[in-house]
Amino acid sequence: MQEIFMACLLLGLVAGLLAGLFGIGGGLVIVPVLAMLFSAHNVPSELTMIMAVATSLATIILTSVASVWAHHRLGAVVWRQVFRLTPGIMLGAVLGAVVAKQIPADILKMILAFFLCYVGIQMALQVKLKTGLKSLNSRMDFAMAGLIGLLSAIVGIGGGTLTVPYLVKGQMPMRNAVAVSSACGLPIALMGSLSYAWLGRTATQLPEASFGYIYLPAFLGVGVASVLTAPIGAWLANRLPAKQLKRYFSLLLFIMAVKLGYNPVNSYLVAPLGGLMQAYPSSGYALSKCIDKLLAKLLPAY
Repeated sequence: MQEIFMACLLLGLVAGLLAGLFGIGGGLVIVPVLAMLFSAHNVPSELTMIMAVATSLATIILTSVASVWAHHRLGAVVWRQVFRLTPGIMLGAVLGAVVAKQIPADILKMILAFFLCYVGIQMALQVKLKTGLKSLNSRMDFAMAGLIGLLSAIVGIGGGTLTVPYLVKGQMPMRNAVAVSSACGLPIALMGSLSYAWLGRTATQLPEASFGYIYLPAFLGVGVASVLTAPIGAWLANRLPAKQLKRYFSLLLFIMAVKLGYNPVNSYLVAPLGGLMQAYPSSGYALSKCIDKLLAKLLPAY
């Protein structure tokens, strides 16, 4: 337990720094590292991913509160939009936890690996968001919020990589979109972590100091440390070459995706994908555009 706690302190320091530096949730780093850490400490393989996801969501509660307060003080949070998205997000997060529990651990790893690749593509190619032609409406908000909550709870993130593009496509300025996304991360993390705690109450083989699927030593280590370093990352963001750093970070995401996806079944899918993105950047751009077009078909406001 002590070894995991100390490792999670270090993980939290790094995750908070990266979150502040690149403006993304730490879940992208926290989940794969926790999964590897749990596996190294002999947590049953069928529990490593769901525990990593649940614990990551719990830590996001702490970082989200700090982030929302900072954006609110700057007057950037459009609370009316937050309240419109919250019901769908909360429902989606609960459903996401329920769905994740039914997914085999290897499939859950593959889902996260592909998501890491997708975000890595966006960062490596510096894909710029373009404002859409349609403004947001309540019906579309509920549908998209439900989807964001669902996907975020499955992979253990605060949803910023999904919420910000949707809001920008709906004609919201980037500054406000980032602030609203930060505020929406709180209900995702809260409902997602509570759902995982409830779903894991009867699970067997959980390590000591677990609250459902949430491993408390990891939650405390990552949560406290990340809150401390996130402001430092935000300060560094204005003083370091962000464009070059994002490409380095995208390489880290690809490496973690390959590490997660490496097994006799899905290594044939994820590992070649990571190599393809690095060797042929145009293929990554094409995949990114295909995903955007798919979302556009499913959700016209996107």
